[in-house]
Amino acid sequence: MRGKWAAGIEPRNFTWVFKGRMAVSERPGGATLVHRRVRRDEELLWLKHQGFTRVISILPAMQNLAAYVEQGLSAGHYALRGGPGQREVLVACYEDLHRCMEGDAVVLLHGDEVSDRLLGVVAGYLVWSKKVESIPTALALTERLFKRTVGPDGRALLMDVPVDE
Repeated sequence: MRGKWAAGIEPRNFTWVFKGRMAVSERPGGATLVHRRVRRDEELLWLKHQGFTRVISILPAMQNLAAYVEQGLSAGHYALRGGPGQREVLVACYEDLHRCMEGDAVVLLHGDEVSDRLLGVVAGYLVWSKKVESIPTALALTERLFKRTVGPDGRALLMDVPVDE
């Protein structure tokens, strides 16, 4: 492959949370209804060229695992469906993100789209990891970074963030 596509294309709604360490975007290839394999492969190629080593998904069902592995990326999946087990899933996701941040991994966190739920996960990680001291501060930082308000779905997810552990 030659030309401007040789290095792939940046995923939609790509935003660095921690420059060079952790970013957020919509699912490589697009949301479920408009997902395109060619676009997914181009976006995964771009992630690989940018130094990403891990992809963490919060989709209800794990999709694209084989494509991630094919590109040499490790993958984690934490199905955030709500309900009684959500707190344990959040803790597992945050522990995975924390291991990535402590190690040499560069990680992409994604949902089907950059939704309120995904922004709630980001804000929750900021509190859980003690990078900020309160949920209101985490919300304000997340809203400023993504230039939008975190809606009810993301705010509800924050109620499951274990802050005492």
